[in-house]
Amino acid sequence: MRALSKLVVFGVGLIGGSFSLALKRADAVSEAVGIGRDEANLEIARRVGIAQRTYTIAQPWQHELGDAALVLLAVPVGQMAGVFAQIAPHLGRETVVTDAGSTKRDVILAARAALARTLPRFVPAHPIAGTEHSGAGAAFESLYDGRNVILTPLAETHEDAVALVEACWAACGAHVSRLDAARHDALFAAVSHLPHALAFALVGALAARPDRDEYFRYAAGGFRDFTRLAASHPEMWRDICLANRDALRAELADYGAELARIDLLLERADGSALAAYFAAARDARAAWLATHSTDGDV
Repeated sequence: MRALSKLVVFGVGLIGGSFSLALKRADAVSEAVGIGRDEANLEIARRVGIAQRTYTIAQPWQHELGDAALVLLAVPVGQMAGVFAQIAPHLGRETVVTDAGSTKRDVILAARAALARTLPRFVPAHPIAGTEHSGAGAAFESLYDGRNVILTPLAETHEDAVALVEACWAACGAHVSRLDAARHDALFAAVSHLPHALAFALVGALAARPDRDEYFRYAAGGFRDFTRLAASHPEMWRDICLANRDALRAELADYGAELARIDLLLERADGSALAAYFAAARDARAAWLATHSTDGDV
């Protein structure tokens, strides 16, 4: 792809920072600007090469948008509506806007409400990558290598805008596909949002016990592996869960039914049925690992 003349990233953390670093590795961007809330984090972004210039959201940054080729919103989904409203009056006629949110229907609604004339140049996206770490210091250029990125374009989205965003993610090393926004949110309620909620719930439940120190003293590899997601950014996951709450609640209900099924087998001391249940789950996981597994968290 031809290098972007200017990239502006709102939310210079793991996702936005890694996007900029990956484009720079591919010589696919000439200039990068970072905008965020925390000056200390922005200083790290400058030091590690994510952005040449940075601004806190309270500083004057609006002049950077008029000639930007691409604006990436990599903020928690609960902040998207506010950022859309702030950037809308300042976007250039040719500027393409995209996001990296883990939910799509709520982000699209926010974009429709704020972007008006520039809506056809908005390309909703979701990179399926991440770690439990956050901030500019957690960003690295290879985060998206071999990972999936899903685009959920609107009916009115210009194809040239979609092509630009596709090319940028491909330059980052990602595999790009398209999906309906509602289907996206239903799928990720099950395979991403539910696992995070369960990890937070297990740690929270044990931490609330008066003898929690004893439980944590003896917790080992299984607990560590299952609860790794509970180290994720609380604000980001609060927003994701609330934005996709209907689909997530349906998945919680289905998961609760599976737990009840296991409980019934335990009540009956039905070892053969319990072993068959576990074996079927093990085999399904093995098949997934053999064909579709990635290390991405969101």
